[in-house]
Amino acid sequence: MNLNQLDTEQSNPDSLHIDEMSTIDILTTINNEDQKVALAVKEVLPKISIAVDCIYYQMCKGGRLIYIGAGTSGRLGILDASECPPTYGVDPRLVQGLIAGGKEALTAAIEGAEDSLDFAVEDLKNIHLTDKDVVCGIAASGRTPYVIGGLEYARTLGCQTVSICCVHNGEISKYSHYPIEVITGPEVIAGSTRMKAGTAQKLVLNMISTSVMIKRGKVYKNLMVDLQPTNEKLKTRATNIVSQSLDCSEEESIKLLTKCHYNVKIAILSGLTGKDEKECEEALLKNNGSIPKTMR
Repeated sequence: MNLNQLDTEQSNPDSLHIDEMSTIDILTTINNEDQKVALAVKEVLPKISIAVDCIYYQMCKGGRLIYIGAGTSGRLGILDASECPPTYGVDPRLVQGLIAGGKEALTAAIEGAEDSLDFAVEDLKNIHLTDKDVVCGIAASGRTPYVIGGLEYARTLGCQTVSICCVHNGEISKYSHYPIEVITGPEVIAGSTRMKAGTAQKLVLNMISTSVMIKRGKVYKNLMVDLQPTNEKLKTRATNIVSQSLDCSEEESIKLLTKCHYNVKIAILSGLTGKDEKECEEALLKNNGSIPKTMR
């Protein structure tokens, strides 16, 4: 695919003279473009919804969600994956991010890594990819060989595949069961896809992981009831979540959490039902970890 033909590589007429603008005009120009991103994501919500349902279904069968990407796209996948364990209390292996060039590529450009069709195959083999997993390829340009190679390999194993790009008819869409194309248009700085395209990818990844975790019972009302209170800030947050859920005092919340070994969800269910820690744990296991389902 000719790079010059991609939506993300075009020159933006609204920022054509940005090098001559005052600081406030530069910022206003960037902000005006950023406001277009959420509307572009809104256009593809039905496609995101289908991808979320697929990922949830595969996770129910024991599968994982694996993000693959290069450069900014790869870093965004790793960022989203790394936030899932502390926020939702899931195993770090459930959602993983792979980047062309490995860990070193998180902070430095690894020349040529994204141009290999084979590197992603090696990376996916190293995490023992199976047909239960979902591989989500991320590439703003829709043409990154590393991502294409990974999606192609995943399909040979029978994996479900998702792709996220920011161009029409992205090459990676051809290798994806559930392609998501968020058309954000030319960047303020032509080709700088860490800007609008990166923002769009971050929004979509937030939506995917958050929606899947909600469906997995990791949220009660709009509270992260499976967070891991591993430091003082998170312990305070856990206390506040229990207090808010039960409309009780901080002292009562801490008492419940202590009794339930700081498992927020069990503490809430115990407070709602009066049952002990073990009974609550068993009831949650039978109901996919969902407090509302357990209470029915």
